[in-house]
Amino acid sequence: MARILIVEDSPAMRAYIRSTLEDRVLGLAGDVDIVEAVNGFDALRLLPRGAFDLVITDINMPDINGLEVIRFVRQSDRYRHVAILIISTQATERDIQRGLRLGADRFLPKPFTPEALRDAVVASLEARADAPQAGASPSADGAHGADDRASAASPRAEEPAARTKQPGSGQGGGG
Repeated sequence: MARILIVEDSPAMRAYIRSTLEDRVLGLAGDVDIVEAVNGFDALRLLPRGAFDLVITDINMPDINGLEVIRFVRQSDRYRHVAILIISTQATERDIQRGLRLGADRFLPKPFTPEALRDAVVASLEARADAPQAGASPSADGAHGADDRASAASPRAEEPAARTKQPGSGQGGGG
């Protein structure tokens, strides 16, 4: 069972992520234990309370933002092995590269489809599980190299909605 920490200041987006990951149709229900943090400060408070396999974080949050959460996780020997998925409306190429350089495994632009979220979560968890050394730093030629992560930030052909803004979709939320 994967333990996932969702770090998101929008209650609606947290609920959407949780319900998507708990949806039996997508095949993750029963295989995930989800903990919610309302901001980066809350995430840093919750991290020591249990072992997490994945942190899903927004970037734009009050107090401690998602990039600061990523920096903390990657600099900590205790949490370095945890997979990180960024979800954000701040999805310029510069934003994506900055998040990946800090140590995120994947970047999923908002709004996204439930299938795109599920695929990103599964890919993040599998990549960390398949790593030769859990907690190893990403490298340009390794399993988590910048080239691999950058390609993961781009939508695949079957996920056009992952990058396309859907006006009125209600999937927006904080950035």
